[in-house]
Amino acid sequence: MSERVYSGCTAATMAGDTTYGLIEDAAIVTSAGRIVWVGRNRDLPGWCAHIPNIGLGGALVTPALIDCHTHLVFGGDRSKEFAMRLSGATYEEIARAGGGIRSTVGATRSASDDELLAGALRRVDDLLADGVAVIEVKSGYGLTIEDEMRMLRVARRIEQHRKVRIRTTWLAAHALPSEYADRADDYVADVTIEGLKRAHQEGLVDAVDGFCEGIGFTPQQMRRVFEAARELGLPVKLHAEQLSDLKGAVLASEFGALSADHLEYLAREDAHHLARSGTVAVLLPGAYFALRETKLPPVEALREHGVRMAVATDANPGSSPLSSLRLAMGMACTQFRLTPEEALAGATRNAAAALGLEKDYGTIELGKRTELAVWDAPGPDFLSYWLGGDLLRGRIIHGEFHER
Repeated sequence: MSERVYSGCTAATMAGDTTYGLIEDAAIVTSAGRIVWVGRNRDLPGWCAHIPNIGLGGALVTPALIDCHTHLVFGGDRSKEFAMRLSGATYEEIARAGGGIRSTVGATRSASDDELLAGALRRVDDLLADGVAVIEVKSGYGLTIEDEMRMLRVARRIEQHRKVRIRTTWLAAHALPSEYADRADDYVADVTIEGLKRAHQEGLVDAVDGFCEGIGFTPQQMRRVFEAARELGLPVKLHAEQLSDLKGAVLASEFGALSADHLEYLAREDAHHLARSGTVAVLLPGAYFALRETKLPPVEALREHGVRMAVATDANPGSSPLSSLRLAMGMACTQFRLTPEEALAGATRNAAAALGLEKDYGTIELGKRTELAVWDAPGPDFLSYWLGGDLLRGRIIHGEFHER
């Protein structure tokens, strides 16, 4: 792969101790898809003189964004539930009436692989337009071993059609299908754990997740799933404290989870568990907004204890019909009171940590992969401030510039 110098830009490196790790009039040198030098253009080393120099005309350059929590592969939609929520029905009421996740399960089981892929690619294209280079995709709408594995196979196919890296997460513990009504323990054993073993054997699983909630699975059931994941050497994540405080985040911390996600009902005194284990707190303002929730995650407590905070779309057909990570960043600022710098860190370096990819992604530093976003924006604050619109000029992928 050829070497390149990218110059004439402002680089928000998201590294170091300065605000945004900002470098004015920056130059970035790439070789073999890795960053080999970054600094001020005037300090460019002499050995770069023979390397092709591509001027970026004053653009803003950031690490490519990372969406570390999505449910992009699914069938159908749940627009009718949107109207129900506007009429006053709660997420839990809709779920108990047969809507919610179960309705998407039926549509997903009925859809062909090609239909699932086509729908996912439309949503992936939305994220790519926001400068995203890495997307986590969960299963969880099949709820049989074969359908859960099929979802992850479809997710893996996305890389064959788009320039993006996909990380797949086993989320069979998402809801209880009707065929296992009142037999949650059997479902955990027969489908979640047995299916995990098969999916892992096929090489389909990068991490293991679950929905720890009153309408989902208990901490005791999730402990069994996490123990199975540990035996297979797989990292874990957890939907925790979205609707109530079941101490799912404490359980996730006990297992050294990559992330605990949602956390609106996280008790302030439990934030230190996440800090101690290094577990990333993934904030999902799209779900908070769509469900018209009122209880905010304890951001101040997370800050106080130094817990890394990521921001993701939670893109799904029910509780977060959102496929713009930049909009999620803006919502994290206005709803959860993050600063614009925290929001960008949440969609870059902290999102990389939430996927176990911080060695390769998330900052503009020596040795990192050259996955960068090039923006027509006056500064990094603008990425969270301006809601919507087409700000992306292009992406630098494996060191090569691809214009929008």
